[in-house]
Amino acid sequence: MDYPLGPTNVFMKRITATLMLLLLLSAIVRTPVMARSNPPVPEEWTPENAVAYALANNPDTAIARQRIAIARAAVQEANAAFYPRLDLNASYQQTNNPMYSFGNILNQGVFDDTIDFNDPGVTDNLSMNATLSYRLYNGGRDRAGLDAAEAGSTVSRHEMDLVRSELGFAVVKTLFTIIQAQETIVAGEASLEAIEASLQAAQARHEAGDLLKADLLNLEVHRSEARENLIRARHGLELARRAFLNLLGLDHGKVTIAPDCATDQFSPADLSLDQHPELKKLAAAIQSADARVRQAQGGYYPTADAFAGYQVDHGYEFDGSGNSWLAGIKVNFNLFAGRQTEAQVAAAKARLAEQKEYRRKLSLAIGLEVEQARLALEEAKQRVQVTEKMVEQAEESANLSRERFKEGLLLSSELIDVEKRLTDARVRRTHALTAKRIAVADLRRALGLTQFEIAADAGSADAGS
Repeated sequence: MDYPLGPTNVFMKRITATLMLLLLLSAIVRTPVMARSNPPVPEEWTPENAVAYALANNPDTAIARQRIAIARAAVQEANAAFYPRLDLNASYQQTNNPMYSFGNILNQGVFDDTIDFNDPGVTDNLSMNATLSYRLYNGGRDRAGLDAAEAGSTVSRHEMDLVRSELGFAVVKTLFTIIQAQETIVAGEASLEAIEASLQAAQARHEAGDLLKADLLNLEVHRSEARENLIRARHGLELARRAFLNLLGLDHGKVTIAPDCATDQFSPADLSLDQHPELKKLAAAIQSADARVRQAQGGYYPTADAFAGYQVDHGYEFDGSGNSWLAGIKVNFNLFAGRQTEAQVAAAKARLAEQKEYRRKLSLAIGLEVEQARLALEEAKQRVQVTEKMVEQAEESANLSRERFKEGLLLSSELIDVEKRLTDARVRRTHALTAKRIAVADLRRALGLTQFEIAADAGSADAGS
């Protein structure tokens, strides 16, 4: 059996249809959040693929990407001021208040002479209206706000450049530290093997009565020291591997460095600071601060808005309906606000001056940092040359001393000194080579450059996604 639709049922159907429309619009404009997927882990690490992986997976780059997204959203928000605003509203009400009831009767167009002004009775009203508004003028504050937001977006992009530069250097430095630790272990193992061989010769001489017990004990103590140094070197290697995984954004994994990957990077020839991302970031921050000054100065000017609206009213108690429209222009000019605008302008100008001074300070600091990195690179190059010669001499001396010790022409204490000098020379050479590679990477970092072009391209792609 079908029942006739009463006023309440009609109202509920309209409200239900309105809610369904709102839910549909909400589903359309909602942006899905994509889960981040980890890039594949290489079987062997090189400086190039390690830097590229870190730029894709390290939390610092993820944070920088979100800051870029926030800055872009701020630009979009500021740009919304240049578009008209459309608002849709719907409401339903019942009342016996004489003023409101009489207003409902007039809006619905059902007034007649029988209605008592003091007691028009209970009325209801379903009101739906659309309002279109547009700001015509506000002293340039919207334009300045958009300029500030766009400059802020530029700041966030240069922050990503800084993250790429700093993170790339940290990855390269840690990887070369791992290689240094591995080479130190190799030198320590070679030293231990040489001591073991000398100890066997010493044992034979001692049994033959050609070597004192004290000399034999000296060699055994030296072997223990070599074993301790080897244990410390292996511990340092494990710590470097753990730090390397942390930079890659991994909580566990096996670190296998590709053989022959410790190639020297090209040292940058151009040492100018014009393209340094931190200085470019600060230049954009100054532009944003200057726009904020103009935005604050807009408070001295009036605002003007245009608006237009259309309203539909329907009542079920009196079964009436009526339509109405409203349009106009509104101008507002603040004559006095306790010098609020003056204070805002003064604060904005002070922030602008602060940013300019900070740029001057930063320029001096970066210039000093670049010069320190350049000098460190020159020092490392000279150390490599010296230590290469040192190792050659130490190896030749060690070979001669071992033969003399076997023949009984050299004391054990003298042999120990020779072996220590050889191990020290090898370790010094390893440290010098690593210092040179790290110095090149540090010079690139000080200049704000990425370590490898392929890594820079990957980072740019991430930033733009």
